[in-house]
Amino acid sequence: MEAFKNIRGLIIDMDGVLWHGTKPIPGLTEFFQTLRSKQIRFILATNNASLTPEQYVAKLAGMGVAVELNEIMTSALATALYLSQQTDPTKTRVFVVGEDGAKQALINKGFTLTDLYEYNDGNPDHPQNGADYVVVGKDETLSWQKLATATLNIRAGAKFIGTNADTTLPTERGLTHGNGAILAALQAATDVVPVSIGKPEPIMYQQAIGLLDLPPDDILAIGDKMSTDILGAVRTGIRSILVLTGVSNREELKTTDYQPTWVMEDIREITAAIQNKL
Repeated sequence: MEAFKNIRGLIIDMDGVLWHGTKPIPGLTEFFQTLRSKQIRFILATNNASLTPEQYVAKLAGMGVAVELNEIMTSALATALYLSQQTDPTKTRVFVVGEDGAKQALINKGFTLTDLYEYNDGNPDHPQNGADYVVVGKDETLSWQKLATATLNIRAGAKFIGTNADTTLPTERGLTHGNGAILAALQAATDVVPVSIGKPEPIMYQQAIGLLDLPPDDILAIGDKMSTDILGAVRTGIRSILVLTGVSNREELKTTDYQPTWVMEDIREITAAIQNKL
């Protein structure tokens, strides 16, 4: 096993690593106290696009952990940044299936958000006020109307973007459906495959590395899911830790052709490793 050393920065998943829904995983405050005392930089990088960075800061504060806004990266922020590099936000309309996190990130970049049943139907007597992009993120207010509007816009030519393709989400009630399930429904309705921005695509990890301003060799990713967190790290070329408090387990390691650098039970074991070896 590779030596646990040369670690100056972390890219840390949240759901299943730091908490299950509203319930913090044991050892949370000690973990962050250790990172601060060892002066290890970190970015909290989540595929969950439902909350704004401000809401994540408040959620962690409620669990006894203080973090800064610039230490948060969501797939919503990564998506907004990616789209702003592809097009002029001031001339681009977006329909969002998602919550505050996805919407605010796009608004902050200057995009115009469209409403329910605004789409281009080709009828010259109707206003052609549809979306150029449909962005889909985790949405606990998902409705028939939202899915219909997304479908109509994609069928009219809007580009189909998923903030992430996670099919499952660990919660305090257990494992439930993730954003990938919504993408699958829309793909079935439109025959269009979405472009996904979040993990395991390298885009979000690369953006986080830029924020850390450290060499990739000094950074490792921490996650609970092999097919997103760990595969994303492998594709990005950085080391990783799989924790066993979320989606993936040791049995899954036997069936994948990629592996994490280390496997640890939880953040308490990571804390101990940092204290003893760094």
